[in-house]
Amino acid sequence: MQNKGLIKFFAILFALVSIYQLSFTFVASKVKNDAKSFAKGNSEKELKYLDSIGKEKVFNLGFTNFTFNEVSDKQINKGLDLEGGINVILQISVKDILKGLSNNSKNPVFNKSLADASANQKGNQSYLDAFYEAFDANSKGTVKLASPDIFANRSLQGEGGVDFQMTDAQVKKVISRKVDESVESAFGVLRKRIDKFGVTQPNIQKLGESGRILVELPGAKDVDRIKKLLQSTAQLEFWETYKIEEIGNFMMAANESLKKTEVNTTEIKAVVKDSISALLADDKDSTVAKKGNNPLFDKILAQGGGPVLGLFSPKDTAAINGYFKRADIKILLAGDQRYAKFVWGIPSTIKDAKGKDVDAVELYALKGNRDNVPAMSGGVVTDAKDTFDQLGKPAVSMQMDGQGAKSWEELTGRAYTQKSNIAIVLDDVVYSAPGVSSGPISGGRSEISGSFDVTQTKDLANVLRAGKLPAAADIVQSEVVGPSLGQEAIDNGTNSAIWGLIIVSLWMMFFYGKAGWYANVALAVNLLFLFGILASLGAVLTLPGIAGIVLTMGTAVDANIIIYERAKEELRAGKSLDEAVKTSYSWRGAMSSITDANVTHILTGAVLFIFGSGPIKGFATTLLIGIVTSLFTSIFIARIFIDWNISKKNDLTFVTKYSKNIFTNFHFDFLGMKKWTYLISTVIVIVSFTSLAINGLDQGTDFVGGRTFQVRFEKPVSTETVKLELEKVFDGSAEVKIFGSDNQLKITTKYKVQEPGIKADEEVNKLLFDNLKQHYSAGMTYDKFVNAYDGKSLGILQASKVGPTVAEDIKTNAYWAVLGSLALVFLYLMISYRKWQYSLGAIAAVAHDVIFVLGIYSLCYKFMPFGMEIDQHFIAAILTVIGYSMNDTVIVFDRVREYLAGKTKGSFSDIVNQSINTTMSRTINTSLTMIVVLLIMFVFGGESIRGFIFAMLIGIVVGTYSSLFIATPILVDTISKEDKDKVEVKHQEA
Repeated sequence: MQNKGLIKFFAILFALVSIYQLSFTFVASKVKNDAKSFAKGNSEKELKYLDSIGKEKVFNLGFTNFTFNEVSDKQINKGLDLEGGINVILQISVKDILKGLSNNSKNPVFNKSLADASANQKGNQSYLDAFYEAFDANSKGTVKLASPDIFANRSLQGEGGVDFQMTDAQVKKVISRKVDESVESAFGVLRKRIDKFGVTQPNIQKLGESGRILVELPGAKDVDRIKKLLQSTAQLEFWETYKIEEIGNFMMAANESLKKTEVNTTEIKAVVKDSISALLADDKDSTVAKKGNNPLFDKILAQGGGPVLGLFSPKDTAAINGYFKRADIKILLAGDQRYAKFVWGIPSTIKDAKGKDVDAVELYALKGNRDNVPAMSGGVVTDAKDTFDQLGKPAVSMQMDGQGAKSWEELTGRAYTQKSNIAIVLDDVVYSAPGVSSGPISGGRSEISGSFDVTQTKDLANVLRAGKLPAAADIVQSEVVGPSLGQEAIDNGTNSAIWGLIIVSLWMMFFYGKAGWYANVALAVNLLFLFGILASLGAVLTLPGIAGIVLTMGTAVDANIIIYERAKEELRAGKSLDEAVKTSYSWRGAMSSITDANVTHILTGAVLFIFGSGPIKGFATTLLIGIVTSLFTSIFIARIFIDWNISKKNDLTFVTKYSKNIFTNFHFDFLGMKKWTYLISTVIVIVSFTSLAINGLDQGTDFVGGRTFQVRFEKPVSTETVKLELEKVFDGSAEVKIFGSDNQLKITTKYKVQEPGIKADEEVNKLLFDNLKQHYSAGMTYDKFVNAYDGKSLGILQASKVGPTVAEDIKTNAYWAVLGSLALVFLYLMISYRKWQYSLGAIAAVAHDVIFVLGIYSLCYKFMPFGMEIDQHFIAAILTVIGYSMNDTVIVFDRVREYLAGKTKGSFSDIVNQSINTTMSRTINTSLTMIVVLLIMFVFGGESIRGFIFAMLIGIVVGTYSSLFIATPILVDTISKEDKDKVEVKHQEA
């Protein structure tokens, strides 16, 4: 080996750099463990401890020091499935941005195009492109985007804006730029909010040009609070309000009108008094007084007063909103009241008639106008901070700019004169509606008070300081993982990695003796390099990423196996050890096979990295890095030891006395079996397609959208019982399966997955808790059930949500990933082998393998004791199967090509058969190490990736079969008789 000294130098340098990079991870881990010990389970105390030492020196290398913040930035970060926390993808509403840019245009073509874009948006198509497509179809050239009532309005005119003379193509460029600016603005606002939230190492990034923003908050635990913080647009407004006596006549008329459609006239119940009926009706009026005869008033829990029309149950708000939107009810509003805007306050807890605590929310009527704009906008607020009001209750203080101060003085002066109230409204929720008792307020300072706790005022001040989002931000995908579940994943991953390392190492020693030891040293160095690169890149380690590392152990010895097997062949042919080693490490020896196998593997890994997301991208990252480091260590590090052995004149046979005759002297007629293997594979394909047509596949929420909850109970519960309980409240949409142990369920539902906003998420969580709490002891509360905390072992351990648009994008990406990887590999093999028949044989074998795996999943998902969902993890497994199937096929094809170009005598089929037989030791060894590693992952890797590993396990087994019995026979059958005759003539003459 030339340049041996240079290779040693770089290997030692790389090892030192890797140790240096990994040292930060060890130090950061130690400090975090100290913080946990100090906090004793209190997550806020733990965060404060870490914040307090952020700038303290915690790592001294003698020549330089590092603070904890610097150490944290350089460590290997753990993904949410290992660390616990919250991961969400926010969709900035491009529809709202377009409405704003058009000044809420009333143009029918424009508004129809907005609606069509929402309805017809395709997978991986941006909303903006869908809008352009819809507008072109609807306008048919008769309406232009540069129309005065669309985008050529006053706010968009001027330099860099839209003028009347522009073509649609020119306007699209301007609008696309404006939308990008709005998304960038939203990105900045969210970053400011998150930076003030108080979690360590938050991650926020834009996802391409989709208008989506990924937010990862490792260690975050308060689910509902975080979702509110992220989705709040911070649209602050100040509205004048109607008083109860001003709007009471409308409420009375609405109640009477609703009786015609909402009341069962035969129903008679006890008398009840409420605020509106008490104010406007005679107690003797039985029509009003009877409970059950008043659709609107019967829903009032407690009397209001002043601007509060009454207090209602949160579950009734949707029905009441529906009442007020009805045309026959809206027409009852007279005069300026027809512009009234009915909104709700923040939820609170009150006592009902029996003294029991119940949730309640206040109803307000805001004084609207023709343009539906508030008396004053919150854009004038320049600063906000959490404080306490005169009664010592948590509040938020705001400071306004000069123009805002003037408007505020006028507004408060009018309220003082009219003895009215001013509602402070954030994102269409009334936070308080104070009156003005001491005259106009000058100076531009005001205060928001209400039923707050300190955390709420901190978050409210945070979003006001950061500014408002330019459009609504809806959570279209989310995942919540509890810290205890993360620790379980770490334990499972660590166990599988250790067992994988032990078994692979023992096998290499058993089969190759001293050379196996060298391969094991190379494997250890490979793992050091792999972790060192992950640390230097700031990569995020996930559970699938750990699976990728364990798989790397199998591939790390793959190149060694190919080299060692070739060296054994050369030794059997009578060459000296030195000559055998040089030949095996040459291109004519093992290098061409290793190159082709790994290039095909890298291509599929790259496709997986491009089209994958989250944990799958982590899997692809470790897999790709592992391939590169494995090649280096297998080819160069192991070679250093082998050359050292040769220089010392030590014997090296690449076998042991136990393995000397294993997998040797094969004389099997593979091509003679092709009729049977074709028949068997045809039956498998037919059965698979039949099952796919009849049974289909168990498509996960990644592909169809929905919500998934991993819920753990105190003792085993019946899946059928839980399913029936949840179907009643989730409109029949509930799927319940045992997930791992008998006391753990995986619950899936599509209930309200299309509804944006935090309210739908909270409603689903509360319905889930209300219907499952009977299976827990009395100590289980909603907060304990939903939110994450250290040591949590019951309730929701993991929750995820995938919106339908995201699911469509994921499904589209999956199709392109599989097709793209097949196309890339086909092209590479055709270039490498210079004959399309090789590519056809390889692709046919891979297609066979993919169909087989899909068939197994279709046939077995209904009764297997572990999840067999078709999701992103499954697609990652399929792409990995494609890579490994190609790996096996290339090993065989390289030997076939070598023998066809050599001097082996016999017919074309005999030559091919001999070439296949000589690869059996390599084929079985490489496949066997992978199968053993996958079995370890399947047993020890944890429930969440068991289906993912099972797909790969089946794929590797069937891939080995197809390489021998499908790929090669197809290669032989598609080569022309003329080419076969040429080969036979050449070999007979040799």
